[in-house]
Amino acid sequence: MNFLKNHPFAVEAFFDSSLVLTFAVPKEQLQNFIPECLELDTFQDKWAFVAVAMVQTSALRPKGFPNFLGNNFFLIGYRIFVRYTNNAGKRLRGLYIIKSETDKKKMEFLGNIFTHYNYTTTDIQQITNGNFRTIRSEQSKFEITIEQTDNEIQIPENSPFPEWKEARKFAGPLPHTFTFNKTDKTVLIIEGVRQNWKPEPVKVNSYNFEFLNNLKLQNVVLANAFEIKNVPYHWKKGRIEEWN
Repeated sequence: MNFLKNHPFAVEAFFDSSLVLTFAVPKEQLQNFIPECLELDTFQDKWAFVAVAMVQTSALRPKGFPNFLGNNFFLIGYRIFVRYTNNAGKRLRGLYIIKSETDKKKMEFLGNIFTHYNYTTTDIQQITNGNFRTIRSEQSKFEITIEQTDNEIQIPENSPFPEWKEARKFAGPLPHTFTFNKTDKTVLIIEGVRQNWKPEPVKVNSYNFEFLNNLKLQNVVLANAFEIKNVPYHWKKGRIEEWN
């Protein structure tokens, strides 16, 4: 039944919110976290990137099914920005997932049948206090607080990006997600299709992610933080090609 994990059908959902924090890491430190078929997507040939995406979805369901058959889930993904050269010689930008979490056992169960993302279930708390919004998990030991402000938002301190225009190029999700099967040397490619995708910078007041801390990476800096709201999204059926 392993073929079921290869995204055998298209899936659609509505993103109420997608908040993504992207961290810059000296590229040498992330190289061992990706499979041999992929290369790191870098900036200035120095920085590689790992992102934390926190997504509130509505009506997630097989594409074409009516909304009422969908489910609402909170999804957390830790992903590395990568590139893959396909058999046609085209270089594709995308993401390689290193950890996936959700707030409901149903999503863990179904996600682990139809994907290779190895979902686990965790607690999610969302708290709004004045202009501050906090997303936290006691079980997963992470917490992020962002501030709603009408003032111009500055690039995070020590970010390698000189301006938001450059930073937006590394504001996930990217067009593709890749999974590598070491046994038969095949690459599974999932393509996402988005509409009205206009990521807006957010001001990060504080953050801590135990999972990132446990990776033991050095000289990690917050490179950017963006949020999009109220957009439809769907993933195409997975396609597989041999990697040589």
